[in-house]
Amino acid sequence: MHVLADFDFELPPELIAQLPLAQRSGSRLLHVRAAGTAAAPALEDRAFTDLVELVQPGDVMVFNDTRVLKARFPGVKSSGGKVEVLVERVLDPHNVLAQVRASKSPQPGSTIRLSDAFDVVVGERAGEFYCLQFPDDVFDLIEAHGRLPLPPYIDHAADEVDEQRYQTVYAREPGAVAAPTAGLHFDPDLLQGLRDRGVAIAFVTLHVGAGTFQPVRCEDLSEHRMHSEWYTIPQQTVDAVAAARAAGRDVIAVGTTSLRALESATQHGPLSAGSADTRLFITPGYRFQTVDRLVTNFHLPKSTLMMLVSAFAGYDTIRAAYRHAIARRYRFFSYGDAMLLTCASKGDNPGANT
Repeated sequence: MHVLADFDFELPPELIAQLPLAQRSGSRLLHVRAAGTAAAPALEDRAFTDLVELVQPGDVMVFNDTRVLKARFPGVKSSGGKVEVLVERVLDPHNVLAQVRASKSPQPGSTIRLSDAFDVVVGERAGEFYCLQFPDDVFDLIEAHGRLPLPPYIDHAADEVDEQRYQTVYAREPGAVAAPTAGLHFDPDLLQGLRDRGVAIAFVTLHVGAGTFQPVRCEDLSEHRMHSEWYTIPQQTVDAVAAARAAGRDVIAVGTTSLRALESATQHGPLSAGSADTRLFITPGYRFQTVDRLVTNFHLPKSTLMMLVSAFAGYDTIRAAYRHAIARRYRFFSYGDAMLLTCASKGDNPGANT
């Protein structure tokens, strides 16, 4: 049984990528191939564009097409106190759930002026979030007046470069407050190269929440509760996965969010189209139902994503891969380099935490 300390590691601060590379697909790719129990995993340093050589005709790659909202707002309460608002989820055209950071909690019925542009009405609390009512269409106001919410480990304010590069080239469904970062490596030429290779391209939508950056604080992992995230699986993606399965080919998730959407949708039966909330928390011992391979960035210590990739590729394999990446000076986190992992186990999973 693993505990929180098992997922910690020391990372030299200079390996945290602060800026994107000049070219999206210019990153490095660590190809991680698991070995038998008596041998170390095979770790191969590649260029990200080599991904085309590492997949096969008939495979399906599943991408998360969520679009990052300009979800961060400076604000002022009616009392004059300054606040910072981060929209977590859009509930309907006029209402959101949001984090509100203030020296004193705002009261229901009070107003907050955001970006010195419009007022929102504070509703009831929902756990750690507040319900906020917007005066006009939420998406229009967010796009016009919000700021891109870069991760907390990036030490500069979002600029025009970030507004383009902290967004995938295929982003189309607005709703995330963090990017599905494995997808940031793909440009149109690379996507076309995959299609030319005979790889099917499919999409899911999972709106990534701010909880993706929060470390787990419970030493006993069974006590941790995931933030809820909304996902959608289109019928076209179900069909593409079924076609790959019928041909004996692989289902390759691009990013942990694509993987969580696919795995969430197969907790109670075969993959089917539809939308739902997920709180699926994947830790070692989980047996994967749908995904065979995973393209993913390098993740924060003690994070749920470190636990997920350890479950996927094997705990010892991931520890070896991270040691290798640090020694070889790979770039870490959202703007960093990537790995290609193979699933170490698949099958029945009655103990999944959903």
